[in-house]
Amino acid sequence: MTSLAIILILATSGCAANPSKGTSGATIGAATGAIAGQAIGRSTKATLLGAAIGGMLGYIVGNEMDKYDKEQLNQVYENSPSHKRSQWVNPDNKRSYTVTPQPAYTQPSGQVCREAEILATVDGRPEKVVSTACRDNEGRWVIQK
Repeated sequence: MTSLAIILILATSGCAANPSKGTSGATIGAATGAIAGQAIGRSTKATLLGAAIGGMLGYIVGNEMDKYDKEQLNQVYENSPSHKRSQWVNPDNKRSYTVTPQPAYTQPSGQVCREAEILATVDGRPEKVVSTACRDNEGRWVIQK
């Protein structure tokens, strides 16, 4: 089932000639969510739910955050104390972000991860999402969602 979900996601995302960051984020998020849903729930329903949630979060993060914002978010994961808010305004698109990182935790696999609550103001509308980053083999934070 997981393979089918991934194939469908990739097949439909390939229809866009120049996919936006939102489309790319939704595709990656849906694929990741489908895999996570299958691993956790081991059912078609869990896989589809994971794909839907992952797609939505991927779209939000991919569509709203550009390279500058992702670099700023990575700095928060790396340097900010837990529960201490960090803020910035993107100089190009004027979107503002307030990020509150949470304490790092270790997954059963041994990978160190950290969540952060992101409050963004996009076109005057507040948006809220929880992002997760985990350290890779070189010790860098890699944003998962």
